[in-house]
Amino acid sequence: MTKPHPTQDGFVSLWPTTVLQRQLPGYEAANRVLCNLIEKLEDSNRDLTTDYASDNLLAGDNPTILWLRECINKTVADYFRHFGADYPVDWSLHGWANINRFGDYHDLHNHPHSYLSGTYYVSVPEHMEELETRADVRPGRITFYDPRGAVNMTAIRNDPNIEAEYTVNPVPGMIMLWPAFLHHFVHPNLSKQHRISISYNVMLKWSDDYLPQQI
Repeated sequence: MTKPHPTQDGFVSLWPTTVLQRQLPGYEAANRVLCNLIEKLEDSNRDLTTDYASDNLLAGDNPTILWLRECINKTVADYFRHFGADYPVDWSLHGWANINRFGDYHDLHNHPHSYLSGTYYVSVPEHMEELETRADVRPGRITFYDPRGAVNMTAIRNDPNIEAEYTVNPVPGMIMLWPAFLHHFVHPNLSKQHRISISYNVMLKWSDDYLPQQI
């Protein structure tokens, strides 16, 4: 049975939501290949970004796709080890490419029918257009929202629950992974340069060994 352990002074940390965010080594050459590959795919399918369910980008045998798939699988394995899954876990990956032009964004959403979800950043704009926008606009970023509803409404100064959201400014070569239930929003791209990424879902190949014991 898995349950939280109190510290020596009796405090227990409950219901954490773990997001993994890291930079992949040696991404530069791979990203150049991925950019060309994704742009060619869009030449034959202008709905590439929204038609994500029609194909599995990560099932290809291109050497760079194989490299990325291996990196994602290692990231997923590290995630399971982090929370103490000391038993074999079997999963499959489904991935798709995103090309966001000026003004493109992804509305608030999560990823049903998956255990984990993530994104790998291939190309991120370096320059935003000079627009008369509000000071709080966060172009090109991704924001995750506290899954516990309005818990921040009762927070006081220095309470860790004060921030109801977590925003990341991605860079090329960054890979992220999070629980698929976690709502997130991809802010509009306010650059004439394309923002290119590869999103993916992690689906468990079910085994009764995964069933936890609960009180």
